[in-house]
Amino acid sequence: MPKTIPCLWFDGQAEDAAKLYVSLFPNSSINNVTRYGADQPGAEGAVMTVEFTLDGQDYVGLNGGPQFPFTEAISFQILCKDQEEADHYYDGLTANGGQESQCGWLKDPFGVSWQVTPVELLELIRDPDPERAQRAVQAMLQMRRIVIADIKQAADGVPV
Repeated sequence: MPKTIPCLWFDGQAEDAAKLYVSLFPNSSINNVTRYGADQPGAEGAVMTVEFTLDGQDYVGLNGGPQFPFTEAISFQILCKDQEEADHYYDGLTANGGQESQCGWLKDPFGVSWQVTPVELLELIRDPDPERAQRAVQAMLQMRRIVIADIKQAADGVPV
């Protein structure tokens, strides 16, 4: 199968976004920066594309202009091993202008949507006991940042 590389369309902030993402994810790097030349759609010398890798996954950031802003229709899910890791990404992506949403979703300062998801949350909402799973879902629906201890408590029928 050919490799797929997500391309994110920014309005001038591709390099800043790549720098933020690379600072948060392990095994990450900015691999190449291409600049607009003379007689191209962007200002000569301005960043056109940034190729970067986040923990083994390649991405491209394109400074294409304001025509296509990000929406929640596309988001990146970060599966986290525990609360500490989830808090690392949630805090890092909401800092400096990011926006919290519901159920672990957020927008980073550049408008890209992310879902910060502890794997234990998925286990709880898929619990074979449908009542326990329902209590976990109901607790999650009340949260912005996922707090797995509170969801476990709710799943077990203990008031939070």
